[in-house]
Amino acid sequence: MFFERHRGGERAVLVQLQLEGAERDLSLIEFEELVVSAGGNPVAALSGSRRVPHARTFVGEGKLEEIAAKCREHEAELVIFNHALSPSQERNLEQVLACRVLARTGLILDIFAQRARTHEGKLQVELAQLTHMSTRLVRGWTHLERQKGGIGLRGPGETQLETDRRLLRARIKSIQARLQRVRNQREQSRRARRRAELPILSLVGYTNAGKSTLFNRVTASQVYAADKLFATLDPTLARVDIEQFGPVLFADTVGFISDLPTTLVEAFKATLEETANADLLLHVVDVAAPDRAVLMEDVETVLGDIKADGLPQLVVFNKLDLVEQPPRIERNEAGTPTAVYCSAATGEGMALLLEAIRERLSVAMFDQEIALDPSRARLRSALYELGAVSKEEWQSDGSSTMHVRLPLADWHRLNV
Repeated sequence: MFFERHRGGERAVLVQLQLEGAERDLSLIEFEELVVSAGGNPVAALSGSRRVPHARTFVGEGKLEEIAAKCREHEAELVIFNHALSPSQERNLEQVLACRVLARTGLILDIFAQRARTHEGKLQVELAQLTHMSTRLVRGWTHLERQKGGIGLRGPGETQLETDRRLLRARIKSIQARLQRVRNQREQSRRARRRAELPILSLVGYTNAGKSTLFNRVTASQVYAADKLFATLDPTLARVDIEQFGPVLFADTVGFISDLPTTLVEAFKATLEETANADLLLHVVDVAAPDRAVLMEDVETVLGDIKADGLPQLVVFNKLDLVEQPPRIERNEAGTPTAVYCSAATGEGMALLLEAIRERLSVAMFDQEIALDPSRARLRSALYELGAVSKEEWQSDGSSTMHVRLPLADWHRLNV
């Protein structure tokens, strides 16, 4: 990693304000869980409300004094804000509080840095870190003037800050090129899967909703699963044979969260494309969460950001063992399954989940004969590229009739 992370266990004071006109109330419980997941030790939490953030320090003078008092009382090494802070606000707060200040984005980036296991995951995290930190380099070099001259020290006249920014841009460009190669490799793998006609089911949902536990239950895998935020970072694929349907691919993906930093969405584009190219999204929801409707909206927001909000979706209300309800399938007026209530931890309702998946996939395939005239050569080429054409017959007028079979989501993506 370009940036060295602290070892964790730091005493942290948490700060959260409710701003006037905010779309939702922030969850202090979730904020504390994020800090614990990062290895921090929350020793105090301060909350309040404010019409608009203070331009210089985000909080007002009174709240700033209160934060400073808590830092002295608990000998805190770190103050974490559950908000996005500008670089100047972070600098000003550190000068007043005499300790490190971290914003929500930096906190989530640190968690991701700890969770990354694969080479690709580490590259994606580093790219997000570098992009985020590029606007904050000045914090580390405010004590330096221009590079000093002298024998052996005469440089091009750059400041140390300018040198670092130049090196940073070069590193970012290098990582982006490597991730583009990863993206190309993933696209080749997706084409191979389409040619094999294997439907892809992508598990999506709010962080800690139980996606990895569900993945392990259905696929008999041993993916790391834990009761903490962002336990899963690197995507995992597994093939499963569903009775009376055939083989499918399950994809376990990174969990979403409210106000997911845009740097992460951009850096993890290669990974999130697995979600955007799924045939069916399994939206896993913690049925016991008191604010589950709000969390579901947050997931839909991120799905919109990665252009996956229009894909077929089956809601999986997980952790049914925590609310003592019977497993069941919910259907719409047409009788199509829309939601399944189950427990991945106990296995209760798994048969119903597979039944619902089987029904949804059976109607989620486009399997028809279509006629194409010569003007639709681009569509014909795209269908062949997807491996969706099983037979084609040409007519005397130059048109053709072809038998096409491909996931309905892919058919819709072709804008036909």
